[in-house]
Amino acid sequence: MSRRVVVTGVGLVTPLGIGAEKSWKNICDGVGGIRSISRFDTSDSTVKIAGEITDFEVEQFLDKKTAKHLDLFVQYGLAASIEAMNDSGFTVTAENCGRVGVITGCGMGGLPTIEKYHRVLFDRGPKRVTPFFIPMVIPNMPSGQISMHFGTKGPNLALTTACSAGTHAVGEGYRHIQNGACDMIISGGTEAVICSIGIAGFSAMKALSTRNDEPARASRPFDKDRDGFVMSEGAGMLILEELEHARARGARIYAEVVGYGLSSDAYHIAAPPEDGEGAVRCMRMALEDSGLKAEEIDYINAHGTSTPLNDRCETLAIKTVFGDHARKLAISSTKSMTGHMLGAAGGIESVFTALSIDGQIAPPTINHEEPSPECDLDYVPNVARRMEIRNALSNSFGFGGTNGVVIMQRYDT
Repeated sequence: MSRRVVVTGVGLVTPLGIGAEKSWKNICDGVGGIRSISRFDTSDSTVKIAGEITDFEVEQFLDKKTAKHLDLFVQYGLAASIEAMNDSGFTVTAENCGRVGVITGCGMGGLPTIEKYHRVLFDRGPKRVTPFFIPMVIPNMPSGQISMHFGTKGPNLALTTACSAGTHAVGEGYRHIQNGACDMIISGGTEAVICSIGIAGFSAMKALSTRNDEPARASRPFDKDRDGFVMSEGAGMLILEELEHARARGARIYAEVVGYGLSSDAYHIAAPPEDGEGAVRCMRMALEDSGLKAEEIDYINAHGTSTPLNDRCETLAIKTVFGDHARKLAISSTKSMTGHMLGAAGGIESVFTALSIDGQIAPPTINHEEPSPECDLDYVPNVARRMEIRNALSNSFGFGGTNGVVIMQRYDT
């Protein structure tokens, strides 16, 4: 019999606030975190808005000397992990460290540092490139730094599966505990690529919203006037723990992880298939893994990017999987408030899913002003909803056709 896995700690760093309590309150209040970019000159940029984090003070989590040699995506991941571990009340010791692991996801690694030292290389020469450059940018450094910070000696993995990375990290953490490889996993996603090359690259793909004059209204999943996603940054980390291990120490339990699915579209580098076939298989896989019937799902935290193609295809996929029950589901895209955090999105949205179950509240999809004809389900428009949430599903879909779904359940002794 496989072991049960629960969420016993959460940590968030988002444009809506530092810390899970502040971010979650703003999510439930429908507060948006999109603003004009301040980090670099956008005069020549088509896109001038993003979900920048403006109130992060790394000294609250790390000493300045350590932080100086860490790219922002590593700092965010560490900060969210520190909060999540403090929230869990668990202490890693020499006796238990081999049973505690770290699995993180990110999409792109230290892109701002790459941009910075590319300029240094050509302006000042190779001898002026810092010896910390490589450790600053490689995508596994959040998991490595988190492991070193806490002294965990179990599995140490980093997944780079684009916008599904955070969800895959949570799902793989669930699997590692379920199969007995460890008792606890620090898992989630982190990303920080709001820099000129990052914005330029996505802008060239015509993937980003250009609603520059109305930043707060730019991210509008499932709305008729959506015109692209808004790039954002941040981190979301969860402490996943084997149930009996958690109960033995009297841990608070937010939710139980009960299902995980992952699939590939095998279709296109950036676009989903028109029928959402890969997402359909992924959701069905997670449902089968959980042992739940489709009609037992109450809430979906959608991928909901605010791009014309994703929102239409995800809606169709949900209809295919859930049939008549699709119209009874509460569905929301928290990206309407946070923007799209790329590889961090799944980690952050897994935290939101756990908090939705814990608080019995479905967050809103803000900026839902005129429903799109092809997006005709209940997206919890504009105002959060108090409701019974027994089982909730979280979707993530990424470039390269990589899909991830996790299902959480209200914990019942």
